[in-house]
Amino acid sequence: MEKEFKLSNFLPDTGILKEAYEYLYDAAQRSVLYSDIMRKRGNTYLEHIKAGQPPVLTFDYKIIMDGRDLERPTNYKLAEILPPKGVTIDPDLRPVIIIDPRAGHGPGIGGSKRESEIGMAMNAGHPVYFILFEPDPVPGQTIPDVEKAEIAFIDEVIRRHPNSRKPSVTGNCQAGWALAMLSADRPGTTGPIVFNGSPLSYWAGIEGKDVMRYLGGLLGGVWVNSLMGDLSNGIFDGANLVKNFENMNITNTLWTKKYNLWSKVDTEEKRFLDFEKWWGGFFNMTKDEIHFIVNNLFVGNKLEKGGVRLNEDKYLDLKDIQDPVVVFCSNGDAITPPLQALNWIVQTWGTLEEIKQCQQVIVYMLHENIGHLGIFVSGKVARKEHKQIISSYDMIEYLPPGLYEMVIEDGDPIKSPEKDLLVRFEAREIEDILALDDGMTSEDEQFPLVAAVSDRNDELYHTYVSPLVKMFSNEFTAEVLKQTHSLRIARYGLSDLNPFIFPVTMWAPHVKENRRPVSSDNLFVHMEKSASNLIETTLNNVSSFQAFMSETIFHSVYDQTSWLNWFYPEARPKNQTPQEMIVERRERKKREKADHDHWMAAMDKGGFVEGLIRIIVAISSADRILDREEFLKIQQISKTHERLKDIEISEFRRIAKDQARIFQTDTDRAIATLADLLPTEKDRKDIFEICAIVFEDNPLSDETLAMMKRLAQGKSQLDSVGKKRTQPKSTVRKRAAKPKKAAAKATAKKAGKVKSKPKKKNGN
Repeated sequence: MEKEFKLSNFLPDTGILKEAYEYLYDAAQRSVLYSDIMRKRGNTYLEHIKAGQPPVLTFDYKIIMDGRDLERPTNYKLAEILPPKGVTIDPDLRPVIIIDPRAGHGPGIGGSKRESEIGMAMNAGHPVYFILFEPDPVPGQTIPDVEKAEIAFIDEVIRRHPNSRKPSVTGNCQAGWALAMLSADRPGTTGPIVFNGSPLSYWAGIEGKDVMRYLGGLLGGVWVNSLMGDLSNGIFDGANLVKNFENMNITNTLWTKKYNLWSKVDTEEKRFLDFEKWWGGFFNMTKDEIHFIVNNLFVGNKLEKGGVRLNEDKYLDLKDIQDPVVVFCSNGDAITPPLQALNWIVQTWGTLEEIKQCQQVIVYMLHENIGHLGIFVSGKVARKEHKQIISSYDMIEYLPPGLYEMVIEDGDPIKSPEKDLLVRFEAREIEDILALDDGMTSEDEQFPLVAAVSDRNDELYHTYVSPLVKMFSNEFTAEVLKQTHSLRIARYGLSDLNPFIFPVTMWAPHVKENRRPVSSDNLFVHMEKSASNLIETTLNNVSSFQAFMSETIFHSVYDQTSWLNWFYPEARPKNQTPQEMIVERRERKKREKADHDHWMAAMDKGGFVEGLIRIIVAISSADRILDREEFLKIQQISKTHERLKDIEISEFRRIAKDQARIFQTDTDRAIATLADLLPTEKDRKDIFEICAIVFEDNPLSDETLAMMKRLAQGKSQLDSVGKKRTQPKSTVRKRAAKPKKAAAKATAKKAGKVKSKPKKKNGN
C-alpha cells in the first residue's frame, strides 16, 4: 500500500522548518474554526431576532405583569424567576427584584449564568423577580412612564408576599439611576436598594483617566441624540450606544477580543457565542427617552444637583431616599468609575452628620480590579460580593445611620470551616470618598458651561433643523439606517445569508475531526504572542493619545477663560452672598437643634428592649466596626428569648434605628439614662447574659472592652464578660485603613483638598 502523502514526512523531525509547518497547520485550522464561530454568531443574531429577542436568562421564568396593560403603556414586563431543580424558595423570605440596564443591550445579563445575582438569591431561598423589556418601545413612551411601570411591578411583588419584608431591588448599571429616581420619588417603597456599577455623578472623574465624561461636550451636547432620533423616525437605535461602548476600548474591540477567540478557538466558542448573543441584541428607545437621559443625566447632571422632574410640580431630591443604599463599584470599571458611583453621596448630603440626621444608611463596596461587565457576569464576583450583599440585607436595615464600607475577608478554615467568608461594616467619613478624587475643580467650573451649550444647541436644532429632518424621515429610511449599521452588517454579513461563507460551513467539521493543535513551546507560538502584545501596546498608545487629545480639546473649549463664557453667563459660577450664607447657616443650625432636642427628649423613654438595643449598639460600634456574625446572633436571640420573641420585626427595627440615633446624639447621656430604662436587677441580669452570648468567641478591640467596662458601672456581671473576652494584642480587632487609602487621604489633606472635620464631643 502506498504511503499517504504528507509534507511533514519530508521535513526533519526537529528544527525550525518542522516547527514552522506545525504552527502554520495549526494557524490555518484555527482560522477556519474562527470563521465558523463568527458564522455561528451571525446565525445566532438572526435567530434571536426571529424569536423576538427574548432575554438571555439561564433560568426559566413566567410573565406575571405586562407594562402594555397599564394606563400609560410601556415595553416593560415583570417576570417571576422559576427555581431550578433542587432549589427551594421560601415565599416568606424577602423578595429580590433585579433590573437590568437598558443601554442598547437587551435584558438578562444579571441572570445569564447559574452563578449570578439571580442564582445567588435563589440559592439563599429568596423569591426572585426580574424586570425585563421588549426590543422596541411603545410609541410615545417616556421615562416617567417607565418609572410608573416599575412602581406598579414592585407593588405587585409586595402584594404577592404579604408576610415578607419589603423587597430588595437591584439596579445594574443604567438601571441604577432609574432606581434612584424611583426611590427619591416614592420614598419607602422598597427595602434595601443596590446600585451595581451605576453612574449617578456624571461630571465626576479623575483628570487623565475618566475621559468618557467629556463626550457630551465634544459633540456639542444632546442635539446629536435628537438628530439621530429624528433620522430614525422617532426611534433611537440601541446599536449606537453599543458602538460607543466599543469605541471606548479600541484595543479590545479591534484586537484583544478577536485574538483571544482565535488563539483559544478550541475552548472559547460557547463563552463567546453566549456573550455575543447578549452584546449583539440591540434594543431601542424613543427619542424622548434618550433625550431625557442625556440632557438630564449625562450632560446636565441634574439628578445629582436636584434638577430632574418626573412630574411638573416636583423636583427629585436624592436626599429623600429612605431605603438603605448599597453601592458596588470597582477601580477597574472604566464605564462607571468609582467617583461616578460614589460622589453623589457627597453632593447630596455633604456631611456625615447630615446622613445621620436623615437616618440614612449608605454602604459602599469597592472592588480592586474587576471591569464593568465583570460586576454583572463574573461568576467569581457572584459567589463572593453578590452572595454576601444578599446575605446582608437584613443587617443593613439595622445598621445605625451613617456611611459604611462593606469589607469581605476570607474566613479561617481551621477555626470556622463553615464560614468561608467574613463580612463586616466599617464606619467611614465623607473624607474617605473625597480621598478617591484628584481634587480638580473642572466638574464645578467647566461642565456647567457644557450643559448651557447643550441646551442652546438643542433649542436651535429643534427650532431650525428638526422640522427639515422629519420631512425626509419615514419608516423606510429608518429601516435602511438600522440595517446598514456597522454592528449589524458585521453579524449578518458573516451568517449563512452570505453565500461566500459556504466553504467555511464545509471545512469546519473536517477541521474539527483532524484538529492538530500546536505545542505551546513552539517558537512561532511565542512569536505570535509577542506580535499580539506589540499590537495591543500600539493600540493602547493610540487610545491613550485619543484620550489625551479629547481631554485637551475639552479643556481648551470649556475653560473658564474661554470666549464661550461671554455667551453663556448663566453657566458662570455663582457664589453665595454673605446674606445667603447666613440664612443657610441658620437653617442648618435650626435643623441640627431640632434633631438634637428630639433625641435628647427620648433618652429616658422605653424599657428593657430599648435598653438592650442601646447597650448592644454601644458595644458593637465602639470600634466603628460592625460584624455580621454578631448581628446573626442578635437576630437568633430575638426570635427565642422570652422577653423579645413577641416583638414585631418592624417594631424591633424601628427601636434599633431610634436607639442608634440616640446613642450618636449624646453618648454620655445615653449611657447615663440606661438606669431609667433598666430599673430592676432582673433587667440588668438578662441583658448581661444576652451580651455574653452575642460577643462570645469574637476577639474584642481595646475600644470595645473600654465601652463594656464603662457600661458595667461597677456591676460584676459585665466586668466578668469583659475579662472573659480579653484577647492577646495580636488578635485584637482594630480599625486600620488600607495603606493606599490612608496615603491618598493624607496626600489630599496635605494638599488642602480635604478639610479635617472637628471631633464631635457627643460621640458622633
